Amino acid sequence: MAEIVSLAEAVERAIHDGDAVAMEGFTHLIPFAAGHEVIRQRRRDLTLIRMTPDLIYDQLIGAGCARKLIFSWGGNPGVGSLHRFRDAVEHSWPVPLEIEEHSHAGMANRYVAGAAGLPFAVLRGYNGTDLYRLEGLTAPTIKPISCPFTGETLTAVAAVRPDVAVIHAQRADRSGNVQLWGITGVQKEAVLASERSVVTVEVIVDELDPRPGAVVLPGWTVTFVALAPGGAHPSYALGYSVRDNDYYVAWDAIARDRETFTRWLDEQVYAVPAGQH
Repeated sequence: MAEIVSLAEAVERAIHDGDAVAMEGFTHLIPFAAGHEVIRQRRRDLTLIRMTPDLIYDQLIGAGCARKLIFSWGGNPGVGSLHRFRDAVEHSWPVPLEIEEHSHAGMANRYVAGAAGLPFAVLRGYNGTDLYRLEGLTAPTIKPISCPFTGETLTAVAAVRPDVAVIHAQRADRSGNVQLWGITGVQKEAVLASERSVVTVEVIVDELDPRPGAVVLPGWTVTFVALAPGGAHPSYALGYSVRDNDYYVAWDAIARDRETFTRWLDEQVYAVPAGQH
């Protein structure tokens, strides 16, 4: 069953150097507070997994937390590139970054397979692309296969099973059952595919009431729940906060320059006490 603990304790107990960590949330419910706590605790050599790495992974990469990134699309939504990501790939600053790229559909299917306890998923989406070059990896994650019924050539993608999933949600109850609604991506699948999970929430309530279209993660699927109001900022949590568009625009200038970024890191992350964001 889920334990309700502080965010600092959740990160300390769940995320270790060298872990494969998936921080998911699409457009909203992006777990920024948890990501900043990972930076504060100076985790290193992480394999970061995310369908759409945006600012939170730019920050983690720039802080030197990442060894590898497994992803599909990456960028600053509506603004441009991720400059700390680019600097790590092109110039190995602050440390070299290995990348493994997939399509959105491929990543989603990898999570689904992991959540279902299957070794791989099958789709058509990679035919005609050059992503098959990933077969050259030490542990290939994309393979062409023949359909046993029609003979059609399809693509198998290996299941992804992170050590830790990190998500943000609107609510949890005191038993650790988690409820999220609005635009949901692969948060549920990421948690079910992972060995451990950290869920930050806007509020902890006595009882979850029904919400149309809401996703509920039972407490037995979650490892740690931490109260973190505003923990998705600068993204948003539907019903609790709005997207801070100015932050995304401002990030472009902050991330372009190493010294400016390092100063931001010192002032806005390292200098902030644990549990605050």
